[in-house]
Amino acid sequence: MAGFLQIHDRKIGPEYSPFVIAEIGINHEGDVGKAKRMIDDAKKSGAECVKFQMHVLEDEMAPVAKKIVPGHTKESIWEIMERCGLTRKEHEELKAYTEAQGMIYLSTPFSRAAANILNEMGVAWFKIGSGECNNYPLVEHIASFGKPIILSTGMNDIPSVSKSVAILRRANIPFALMHCTSLYPTPYDKVRLGGITELKNAFPDAVLGLSDHSVGIYTCLGAVPFGASILEKHFTSDRTWPGPDIAVSIDPQELRELIVGSEAIYKALGGHKEILKEEQPTIDFAYACVVSVKDIKKGGRFTKENIWVKRPGTGEIKAVDYDNVVGKVATRDILKDAQISWGDIER
Repeated sequence: MAGFLQIHDRKIGPEYSPFVIAEIGINHEGDVGKAKRMIDDAKKSGAECVKFQMHVLEDEMAPVAKKIVPGHTKESIWEIMERCGLTRKEHEELKAYTEAQGMIYLSTPFSRAAANILNEMGVAWFKIGSGECNNYPLVEHIASFGKPIILSTGMNDIPSVSKSVAILRRANIPFALMHCTSLYPTPYDKVRLGGITELKNAFPDAVLGLSDHSVGIYTCLGAVPFGASILEKHFTSDRTWPGPDIAVSIDPQELRELIVGSEAIYKALGGHKEILKEEQPTIDFAYACVVSVKDIKKGGRFTKENIWVKRPGTGEIKAVDYDNVVGKVATRDILKDAQISWGDIER
């Protein structure tokens, strides 16, 4: 049975409202001012958490990365990270700024050096990206800090995820698994929300979530009934800004809609098909009851010509018992348009 993660006072898991992560990532393009603007806008939208990325290029990539161009950009991955990188001091500044807003700070380290810096900064937890899901040495290093971990699982299948989960279990730390498709943007038919169910079946002790790269918020909302307790989307204050992840980012209005919508869907889940006591005021006007449609004399019979069913639902005999009244004998004179009661019927 899945447990939960607790970050400061916030519990995250199946028994709690969905936790939405606004991933600023590298959308700031190395500009601390833009990063702070996004923190401000995420806060105004109701976000509890913003996430960044920690890159230490020399420890993260070999020089050959300067020749590797991701499919959704025109620059090498090295050039992107070099342009969008922040110093340790800037990361510390953004962490302090986030926490001063009453929000939770989260960051993804892409190397051992980056993980060490974040741990020295006193982060409460770690996010491990899909590219590092099967980087078992790095997963083990981050797990050694003894802090909760969110692990994205894009580009990985159940067997490869299992090896990382074994590391997290050995470390005896709370963890979450994020279903993810590493396509930017992800076509809706490649999102595969059923993957959340597969993760749930394979790893029943994991908190589950969706790290989504499709356009808009639809698939994140759809993930909630599948058991997603964490919803992660790239976030920007302005989609006209440049940046490699802008195309798959949501803006402040969409972030607000995601937070409100996911909470609404979560609250609507479960339950049973039964009549609620809170429905009684509606029952009082919406139900139909047995009513005379003609004057009926004492001793006369109730027939389909002299009784029918009409609102409101305040009468003693509901429509469900109509057939039980037809053919019975009246115990008194009954005027037209009167609600029939059981005392009006000869037993």
